[in-house]
Amino acid sequence: MEIPAIAGGKPVRESKLFYGHQYIDEADIQAVCDVLRSDYLTCGPKVTELEEKLCRLTGAKYAVVCSNGTAALHIAALAAGVKEGDEVITSPITFAASANCALYCGAKPVFADINPNTYNIDPACVEKLINEHTKAVVAVDYTGQAVELAQLKKMCHEKGITLIVDGAHAIGTSYDGQMEGSIADMTTFSFHPVKTVTCGEGGAVLTNDEKLYKRLLLFRAHGITRDPELLEKESHGSWYYEQIDLGYNYRLTDMQCALLISQLDKLPMFKARRSEIVKKYNEAFGKMPELFVQQEIPESDTTRHLYILRIRPELLKIDRKGFFEALAAENICCNVHYIPVYWHPYYEKLGYRKGLCPNAEKLYTEMLSLPLYYSLTDKDVDDVIMAVEKIVSYYRK
Repeated sequence: MEIPAIAGGKPVRESKLFYGHQYIDEADIQAVCDVLRSDYLTCGPKVTELEEKLCRLTGAKYAVVCSNGTAALHIAALAAGVKEGDEVITSPITFAASANCALYCGAKPVFADINPNTYNIDPACVEKLINEHTKAVVAVDYTGQAVELAQLKKMCHEKGITLIVDGAHAIGTSYDGQMEGSIADMTTFSFHPVKTVTCGEGGAVLTNDEKLYKRLLLFRAHGITRDPELLEKESHGSWYYEQIDLGYNYRLTDMQCALLISQLDKLPMFKARRSEIVKKYNEAFGKMPELFVQQEIPESDTTRHLYILRIRPELLKIDRKGFFEALAAENICCNVHYIPVYWHPYYEKLGYRKGLCPNAEKLYTEMLSLPLYYSLTDKDVDDVIMAVEKIVSYYRK
């Protein structure tokens, strides 16, 4: 049940404001309609067009688009050769797919703690967990901020470990002047509607490694190939194909590809508006000692997907749950990203227990995600700030 607005007063807003929302314009709609009138609804030219566009955007040599961000992580893990008996290190502050991709391959997810200031995976914690069973690291660009790629890449390559960046939040982000997608061994993206650009559902894996690229293509489409270099038997004709591995149906339709191609044209303006909003939030919340503003590493030119408000409960007469409900009473409808993955019942049944990553667990109890998306008006942003200020002022110790 929602708590009433503070002291029974009038809420800051009359209508509800949610934490995320897609932006679709007429160009997007027309792009999809054009495909619906074409000869191909799937497996057509828009797939290649999108993959080429992602390569131009990121600087990566190869792109493989697929049905969603989870599928992207799965085929990336498969391409890396993750299998039973292996371990995959990842962050606990992420959507479950970042760890589940290891389980899909029969491997064990291992959770490294986060930097308490940036909320990204801590390379020092990763290094301590590496052993002879470590096959890959899945480092998450949480909120869109790039992980500490230089350290992680050097560490992984020295030890023969595949570095996969889960860039689900980070399309448009660059690290030290180089676009995410062209740095790690593989980088995955997600195009869910709350992300910066969307095609409803969709994902992609980007790489500079041709061998990985060919494996990604196989795992996206049933393990089936027509590539003469990969065929194991003599071809029977131009129509001939073979299943040479166990793959999946993770294809993306041409309608979705067309929508994303159009959305990518708007990525610069999406990034600019999100940056404006983040700046306003940071300026307002940075003045309040009861709140902690997420820190950015200087190498990351971030396209921000999430804005994390972190409270300091020791300075407030309210905890995170109370703060969340107080904002809802002001018609600011937030979310929480994320519950530590190993806290979920499924992972508990696998033997994981609380206490693995103290920084991550503390962050979870103090954070919530504020509204952040392109179509937020200045008035909307001011309302969010006003609601936060109102609650902090009322519950200040």
